[in-house]
Amino acid sequence: MAGSLGVLMPEANAATTANTSVTFTLTSGALSISAPASANLSSGTATGTASLSGLLGATSVTDARGNLTATWTVTVTSTNFTTGGASANETIPKANVSYNSGAATGTTGTGAFTPGVVASLSGTLPATQIGGTWAGVSNNSATWNPTIGVTLLNSNNTTAVAGTYSGTITQSVA
Repeated sequence: MAGSLGVLMPEANAATTANTSVTFTLTSGALSISAPASANLSSGTATGTASLSGLLGATSVTDARGNLTATWTVTVTSTNFTTGGASANETIPKANVSYNSGAATGTTGTGAFTPGVVASLSGTLPATQIGGTWAGVSNNSATWNPTIGVTLLNSNNTTAVAGTYSGTITQSVA
């Protein structure tokens, strides 16, 4: 019988670890604010009532930008409040309107809401009319129910006349 001479080959070493480089993208969302479309403050009488106030309703800011340093500021402005034909006697100037955010009624995320008080919404620089701020990290939200105050003096600095007054409070976030 013919024989064959075989050469024994050593077995290949099997890998015991394997590395895979992994990447992904995390996209950012938006910074947004929501507030009630309308609100009714308390009522007063034209004789003797010096001011009135009421809650504006829940205001919420949602920050989904995912920033390492998550900060935002809410500024507040107002129009004049008018009734009838909006004459000087039928206008309560925005200088007589105040805003107090009060404490947050709810928050999410890592950080803190700092309430804001604006004694007069007449400022020409909205940056001085800060209704609240947030400082934290990544996504967050805060909700509060601001109080609006109105001193009942008209543009002539006399007691406002009777009527149903309307104006607009604008809250902006940046």
